[in-house]
Amino acid sequence: MRHKVAGFKLGRTTSHRRSLLRNMVTSLIMEERIETTVPKAKALRPSIEKMITLGKKGDLAARRKAAAYVMTDEALAKLFDTLGPRFGDREGGYTRIVRTGWNKGDGADKAFIELLGSEKVLDEKRQKRAEVRAKKAEETRKAMEEAEAQQKAEAEAAGAGEAKEEKSE
Repeated sequence: MRHKVAGFKLGRTTSHRRSLLRNMVTSLIMEERIETTVPKAKALRPSIEKMITLGKKGDLAARRKAAAYVMTDEALAKLFDTLGPRFGDREGGYTRIVRTGWNKGDGADKAFIELLGSEKVLDEKRQKRAEVRAKKAEETRKAMEEAEAQQKAEAEAAGAGEAKEEKSE
């Protein structure tokens, strides 16, 4: 029986589980939304909430504790510079788990875990991606038009060369 047993084992050894959660916390801080399985998202929630609470404190001891857990300096800076102030007046509940579907192979339930208030950031990222896609499509269209024009020019030149040969015969 698992009465009063806290935490999730996730079918991993202690070191693997700790590494997995540290990587996921770092990714969630940087991306503000990640897709994973529901049990991993539920296991991640307490860790990310503790990190955001440290980010809200903002003192040296909190920064050192977070630095011992978070994997990159960029994530640490974002935690204390943007996420801490964003959630400054909020008393917990910084994340949202949204179920999305399941894996085709093993049937595992999938979910997005995201930070609240990240909609603006995600919309900006989505808009940037759309702009990049549109720019690539425009470049491809121009390249295709140039290739078609070049083929027509070559065909006309070849046709003109054949016409000259026929006249000379």
